[in-house]
Amino acid sequence: MQMQFTLADEPDQFSAEKGRLLFAGNVDFLKGVVAMNGLPPADRMEVCFAGRSNVGKSSLINALTGRKNLARASNTPGRTQEINFFTVGDDNYIVDLPGYGFANAPLAVVAKWQELLKQYLSGRQTLRRVFVLIDARHGAKKVDEEIMTLLDKSAVTFQVVMTKTDKIGQKQLAESLEITKAALARHPAAFPEIVMTSSEKGDGISTLRAIIANIA
Repeated sequence: MQMQFTLADEPDQFSAEKGRLLFAGNVDFLKGVVAMNGLPPADRMEVCFAGRSNVGKSSLINALTGRKNLARASNTPGRTQEINFFTVGDDNYIVDLPGYGFANAPLAVVAKWQELLKQYLSGRQTLRRVFVLIDARHGAKKVDEEIMTLLDKSAVTFQVVMTKTDKIGQKQLAESLEITKAALARHPAAFPEIVMTSSEKGDGISTLRAIIANIA
């Protein structure tokens, strides 16, 4: 039986407040990691954000945490070359993964990033969910499905977050959503709810906060 994918509902008042409180406390950059032996201790729950280069990961993390410059945004695809760990209170990490796909860097450097990404996703015991960011202007692409396949093989649950929903009209957004749903149907590790977001307008941010708070 094929899984049905739906849009995540707005959180109820209790869940929304739980999400707000999670990110209202201390949220700090901990470290950037370039090799597996540099990972911080796996002593708390963590969720991570993955996506094509320039999909808006840094902007989403900044909106999620309410800090303008916590994650460094860049107009240069492939600028994020490390796995960046952020502490959320005393009990949680959020993790910003290197952008995959096109990157403005030598092939050898890109290959090194991709290998680090695979090792982290396959071997991090405290990783509870991966949020795979999909640009709403395009929908899921082949390179997105490559990371989804890796997550299937690693038995890591992932949930799609569509970004930049304010940049297109409703008709194009609906088409992009259907493309993405069709791609997700091929991946058993996919969580059945899709979150629609706009970092610029704040759409979907309370929903995503509540989801993370409930995982935590």
